[in-house]
Amino acid sequence: KPTIFLCAFFIMGDCWLNCNLYVLCSSVKLWASAFGGEIKSISAKYSGSQLLQKVVKYKEFEKSVRVEEIDGLKLVKNLAVKMEEVFRKKAEATRRLVEAAEEAHHQHEENPDLQYEYFNAVLINEVDEMGNNVELGGEFLLEPNDHFNNLSVNLSLSVVQVPTNMYNKDPDIVNGVYWSEALNKVFVDNFERDPTLIWQYFGSAKGFFRQYPGVKWHPDEHGVIGFDCRNRKWYIQAATSPKDVVILVDVSGSMKGLRLTIARQTVSSILDTLGDDDFFNVIAYNQEIHYVEPCLNGTLVRADRTNKDHFREHLDKLFAKGIGLLGEALAEAFTILNDFNQTGRGSVCSQAIMLVTDGATEMYDDVFEKYNWPERKVTLFLSLFLFSST
Repeated sequence: KPTIFLCAFFIMGDCWLNCNLYVLCSSVKLWASAFGGEIKSISAKYSGSQLLQKVVKYKEFEKSVRVEEIDGLKLVKNLAVKMEEVFRKKAEATRRLVEAAEEAHHQHEENPDLQYEYFNAVLINEVDEMGNNVELGGEFLLEPNDHFNNLSVNLSLSVVQVPTNMYNKDPDIVNGVYWSEALNKVFVDNFERDPTLIWQYFGSAKGFFRQYPGVKWHPDEHGVIGFDCRNRKWYIQAATSPKDVVILVDVSGSMKGLRLTIARQTVSSILDTLGDDDFFNVIAYNQEIHYVEPCLNGTLVRADRTNKDHFREHLDKLFAKGIGLLGEALAEAFTILNDFNQTGRGSVCSQAIMLVTDGATEMYDDVFEKYNWPERKVTLFLSLFLFSST
């Protein structure tokens, strides 16, 4: 049972102190006893220790069992070293693929008339009515492999998947497939260097998806494969890069009515574009600076679904009044991004300020010169509402 140590300071009389300290100690003793009993009950229930004693007749081996003390800190350090090595190998494999892809693309000259037969993931090993291999199919050796959950794969070659709604012989796709064949050698080399690797793949902006090891894809009951690598979360995050974003919302008097409604919707739409690797905050400004979530003053939070939904709820509380001092809001945004970046807790990548307003009366060169020149690390995006007088 745990031992509870209590350190208390009182400024009342000795009699009050002695009486209450005795009662307090008695209460803590009872609480500690109950707490210890509960912990013992839970540990016995979920560890299965009593059942283990019955099954293996623990008493028979009790004399031969010894307790070995383990250095917890050393154990964690060893684990950290091993984990670092695992991630280092994965990072090196990715780097080799990136370098090979860049070199192959650089060496390739686009040819709109290029004709090239490749292994289409859906068409491999398919035959027509005459028993002949279909176009973009061909014989493709597949063998079950334990490392890939006993799926039938080809460890020598990759396959190419093209979404059903795209023409698999489109010149852009054929050219991309042609030069990306250079990745096959790197795929195999990576797997030989690090057998713990599982799937390796390359997603193209043109829409095709090269996967290693090669495996056959099967369409659904309607003959459709809706998979498009460009819609996958990993592709979007890689294509856009992580961001630290401060959203500034003008809530001065000129933003009353429809403009404020549109501003709220604009901020909500901006939040939709942020992913789990991004960090953000939302600041409303007029003659003062108002953090939409006061508890997050001066910092950024991860753009996960819970945080974004929480901020959306607070957007409904915004109201417009007063004048808009954009210069102070920009200075606050630049300061947050700079301070947060130095902590190393943000995206450590792109930084941006998104301004939602119906207009800006000045250029604010002094603010940009102080916080963002000459490096220009932070990008400013402007969402401007213009309304006619009618």
